[in-house]
Amino acid sequence: MTSVLLTSFEPFADDPTNPSGDAVRLVADGWDGEARVITEVLPVSFDGAAARLEELVARHTPDVVIATGLAGGRDAVTPERVAVNLQDARIPDNAGAQPVDVPCVPGGATALFASLPVKAIVRDIAAGGIPARVSLSAGSYVCNHVFYLAAHLAETRPGMRAGFIHVPWDTAHAPDGHPALPLADIAAALHLAIETTLATPADISVPAGAIH
Repeated sequence: MTSVLLTSFEPFADDPTNPSGDAVRLVADGWDGEARVITEVLPVSFDGAAARLEELVARHTPDVVIATGLAGGRDAVTPERVAVNLQDARIPDNAGAQPVDVPCVPGGATALFASLPVKAIVRDIAAGGIPARVSLSAGSYVCNHVFYLAAHLAETRPGMRAGFIHVPWDTAHAPDGHPALPLADIAAALHLAIETTLATPADISVPAGAIH
């Protein structure tokens, strides 16, 4: 049976919740597809998240890894296209670590692309009436670190595909002035991302870049 590892993050930076975790739980509760979906909440810790992801991949040998996290300030669901081999933390992680100018994987490639059908995922989420667009930067915090490691692991495991999706705040918990989407829409977007990935072995070729 095809298996999908779907991860999220715990709250961080004094936030009371993390919509990625809440949405992933909704996806797990409502999943009725043929693939097996394994979910996990990762710690917001460079070392802890990396170790946990490696453990999960080794244990479950998933065909697909979709990691998710919060990008507060974004107004859409944003599948990430490229991860950079850089840890440059503006704030400490939940374990108190604040790496600066450190590679995610020493000796690894400068950047790695998602092997998910990112553009097709955006197309299908948008077709469902949920704001979505391709992102070309996952930052340099723990989200990018997990994305890079997942992409690196996929390179060493034939047949495994991996990527990352940033989600905005949910409307029930967004700080004042921050854009947000209903939690049900965020969960629906992640559900669609799984379905599209399983049905799309190679991404579509349509414009989705940015001018700046």
